[in-house]
Amino acid sequence: MKKRILTGFIIIFLFSLMGCESKKVSTEKNDSSKINVVVTFNPLRELAEYIGGEKINISTIIPDGTEAHDFELKAKDLANIKNSNIFIYNGFDMENWVDKILDTMDGKTIVVEASKGAEPIMVVESEHHEDEDDHNHGQYDPHTWLGVTTALVQANNIKDALIKADSANKEYYEENFQKFKKDADALLSEYREKFDSLKNKSFVTSHAAFGYFCRDFGLKQNSVEGVFAEGEPTPKKMAELIDYCKKNNIRAIFVEENISTKVSETLAKEVGAEVKVIHTLESKGDKNYIESMRENLEIVYENLK
Repeated sequence: MKKRILTGFIIIFLFSLMGCESKKVSTEKNDSSKINVVVTFNPLRELAEYIGGEKINISTIIPDGTEAHDFELKAKDLANIKNSNIFIYNGFDMENWVDKILDTMDGKTIVVEASKGAEPIMVVESEHHEDEDDHNHGQYDPHTWLGVTTALVQANNIKDALIKADSANKEYYEENFQKFKKDADALLSEYREKFDSLKNKSFVTSHAAFGYFCRDFGLKQNSVEGVFAEGEPTPKKMAELIDYCKKNNIRAIFVEENISTKVSETLAKEVGAEVKVIHTLESKGDKNYIESMRENLEIVYENLK
């Protein structure tokens, strides 16, 4: 509770510093005819760039490799949000600091909760950290962008916001969204058929971020860390994972980019598996959303065959 009160004071203090930042940001915005979009982290950048294309300027608040749950805002971040045309956040408590910002917005910026309308996956009780006051995790799995169907919901919400902010280019945004939808639907169709043909549908990840991904394709994940990446597993959990891997003939432990692979490597060695990288898109790469998800699907499929 003390941490929540302190966070509230910090937000208020940061807003008091925004005056010195806002003039500079406003000047930059007026230098271009493009729509200024601020997103919280990279997956939303990927989707916004897909739909907005050359019509938008986009900036990301949370640096690559930084945990979104625990990110602390700076005065310049708040100034960027307030002076943007559109502010996009994931929702489902991925960014548990957003509500405090929204309470202070003046209504000039279009605010988009990208996951609004997506069907959430409940986090089982055991996934929650014991001290909710300190960690303030939500009841839903927030990794909606890693499901293709839920990413489509996010992309549609982003498209609607762009049209609201820039109705003159409505046709452009609609066309880009339809292209994204066509590509996403093709992925769903192709890999649902592929995974349906397999007997083994279980895979293991370093972090339980692939709930929506699994739901789309009838798969089952087991993970070293839970939905909120609480830390290294207990000896009991590790023993359960070893047993699970052996029973399900797990040939690969999938790990995210830019995280420690120590525990996953230990698990892989114990069960005779390999450690392979899978994209969560939380860091900017050289592939767009569809390309990254296709690579994820193919590597999982190849290791379940």
